[in-house]
Amino acid sequence: MTDAVNVSRQLGAAVFQKPAKSLAGLNERLFARLFEGLVYAQIWEDPVADMAALALKPGSDMVCIASGGCNVMSYLTTDPASITAVDLSPAHIALLRLKQAAATHLSQAEFHDLFAHADRPENPALVDRLLPHLDPDSRAYWAGRSMGSQRRRYFARGFYRQGVLGRFIGAVHVVARLARVDFRPLLDAPDMETQRQFYDSAIDPLFDRPLVQFLARQRASLFGLGIPPAQYDKLAGDGAVIDVLRARTRRLVCDFPVRDNYFLWQAFNRGYQNAPDASLPPYLEPGNFAQIASRANRIRAENLSLTDHLATRAERSLDAYTLLDAQDWMTDAQLTALWAQITRTARPSARVLFRTGGTDDILPGRVPTHLLGQWRYDMAASAHAFARDRSAIYGGVHMYRFKG
Repeated sequence: MTDAVNVSRQLGAAVFQKPAKSLAGLNERLFARLFEGLVYAQIWEDPVADMAALALKPGSDMVCIASGGCNVMSYLTTDPASITAVDLSPAHIALLRLKQAAATHLSQAEFHDLFAHADRPENPALVDRLLPHLDPDSRAYWAGRSMGSQRRRYFARGFYRQGVLGRFIGAVHVVARLARVDFRPLLDAPDMETQRQFYDSAIDPLFDRPLVQFLARQRASLFGLGIPPAQYDKLAGDGAVIDVLRARTRRLVCDFPVRDNYFLWQAFNRGYQNAPDASLPPYLEPGNFAQIASRANRIRAENLSLTDHLATRAERSLDAYTLLDAQDWMTDAQLTALWAQITRTARPSARVLFRTGGTDDILPGRVPTHLLGQWRYDMAASAHAFARDRSAIYGGVHMYRFKG
């Protein structure tokens, strides 16, 4: 079986829930096709909130989903023994492996130029220097082209404008310009009251525009947020998706100071702030570079589903699991298979942290009691992690502790 066929099979297993010839089935197949490429140039879950909730100790062994690789690299600041990062997108695995090679073979200033500025004309040459240090698949990806453009050039044109999410954010900016909304006053806001005033006067009215309302009703329109069809209904709950998007945008803009929230900068600047004291993911903070560089080889990146990977691990071999929002995609059978492997591989006091598009924990009643009953839902840690999550895109953050 070729790598491409294997990736398509795994994506299909994760995403396809409806008949192929139905509209829902066609949407699922379109989403899976998009997910074979780069979706997230930056992950949209807050690693600072996650690390605080998980209380990771030095020497921990953890498994997570790679996505853009930012959180995986940031977890290195906790001094883990090992991190295994899996992802169904080969592009995400290639990106994480590029970050590992860059941390090992570039200087701090070069590393910062490549991933924090991510738009310097010298950056493609840095990628060229890293190619010999990559595995064949990752080397082929970064030496290759997408839609006629060299991927190494992404880092000269603004890397965070690339990928499915980057293009979605770009489309949002086009809609804002058509409505004559300029986001620069928000980025210059001196305090949170000014941020709230800007939201109320400039951003909130955008959600009342007919075009925005129409787009929010189309499942395919939200593929750019990485929301598959199965998650769309969970996101809306009993209401309309436009109301959820409005509330979560309000939280992003109004609940955290702009100077401290790099997610806000990504949404409204399409890149990190260019300033000495800019808010950045922990792995890009200059003071953390020595730790990141010395520990990058502790990461193992695999183009594989989480359940399939866990099936290869020994019993009682892992301390922490971060699942992002992957469970929102899953059927009951898939959830059961995943939690069977999590429970088998968990060490005493292991923790599992995940997010949901809706507000509620999705596991009770779907994962059998003989499995879920071996875990305790940590309500306080879950609420605290949600309150601290600056990305503001999810309805809930949830943490379970193993009773074993």
